[in-house]
Amino acid sequence: MISPARSSARRIAALLAGILLLAPAAAGCGHRTGSGPAEGEATVITALDYYTDQAEHAQWGDLLTACGRTVGVRVEQTSVPGASLIPKVLQQASSRTLPDLLMLDNPDLQQIARTGALTPLGSYGIDAEGFASGIASAGTYQGRLYGLAPNVSTVALIYNKDMLDEAGLDVPRTWDELKTAAAALTRPGRYGMAVDANATFEGAWQFLPFLWSNGGDEGQLDTPQAAQALQLWVDLVNSGSMSKSVLNWTQADLHDQFVAGRTAMMINGPWRVPALELDPDLHWGVAPVPVPRLGQTPVTPLGGEVWTVPQNPSKARQEKAARVLACLNSPASMLTLAQEHHTVPSRSSVAAQHAGENPSTAAFAGSVAAARSRTERLGVEWPRAATGIYTAIQSALTGEQTPEEAFKHAQQTAASR
Repeated sequence: MISPARSSARRIAALLAGILLLAPAAAGCGHRTGSGPAEGEATVITALDYYTDQAEHAQWGDLLTACGRTVGVRVEQTSVPGASLIPKVLQQASSRTLPDLLMLDNPDLQQIARTGALTPLGSYGIDAEGFASGIASAGTYQGRLYGLAPNVSTVALIYNKDMLDEAGLDVPRTWDELKTAAAALTRPGRYGMAVDANATFEGAWQFLPFLWSNGGDEGQLDTPQAAQALQLWVDLVNSGSMSKSVLNWTQADLHDQFVAGRTAMMINGPWRVPALELDPDLHWGVAPVPVPRLGQTPVTPLGGEVWTVPQNPSKARQEKAARVLACLNSPASMLTLAQEHHTVPSRSSVAAQHAGENPSTAAFAGSVAAARSRTERLGVEWPRAATGIYTAIQSALTGEQTPEEAFKHAQQTAASR
């Protein structure tokens, strides 16, 4: 969920002023100066994304318009449903009709870059200096940077302050503390803890903080570290501290359970903050995902979309598109997006500034610094591992297999060709 779009004219004017004010920082991201084509050689460029929600489409449209003005082009934005984006891009690549600017969910960059459809951003003087390492990795294929994300997200522990206070509990920091707190918070009509364990990539995404923080590796799933992480979820369900319905719940379902008071804690992302803020009687907080042992830093997955510059016969259009991309990744643009989408700016210094001004996102910002791209380890093979992960979760939580057996089978799935 996101905040409503503001007046386009007022927003564009304010954003344009902010971008111009911070132009030196944007250049550091950096497009070449003095080496591009003459302004008249490209006056219109196209952009493709999956922001079909009316408010999101308008917000991104305003930002693209503002950045286009700084470059001297008009940006024509097209949005398609998320499930349609990759098939459309692959078709456009084969027919050489790709847009000038292309947004991709960060795990999809590997697949598209492998086709040769994207141009390396280094060709335009753009690098990832000042970005967290996981964010740079998300936009990199075979050692070359092809995409940059202006803002990102991850997951954290969202908890009901009143329920914890009533039970005399501190916010859990470790797995043992999580199990203890979840048990103490559970009562008729309410579970202590909730996760999304459904049989989709979303379920795998929610499990990654537990897998990675325990030293597990998606490239080798049949390890004690992976089984121990899954055993934690099994123990929460078997003890009654977590509903078995998590096998079917989405992250939206977790939110609904939380605001209805049917769960005291959940794993979720910053995109839930706007809806949580709507209820003045709901007192909630955000903390890092609990870790196996005290003192560890949670390793969470990195969400967000990267913007890329596809191959195009017109070098002038590519140069203009790259300059718009640099503008999208300027500090001013990042702050605008973070405010609108309740996400985390991708530049570490800007993320720290935003977290200081918005305490509800501070835990997410802190986790982003150590967050990992899902494709960092396996590249284009990540979807195979993700399928193995969520299949193992389903098998273990239903009691069909032990965590060890489930991940042994998951490794076979991930390694199959």
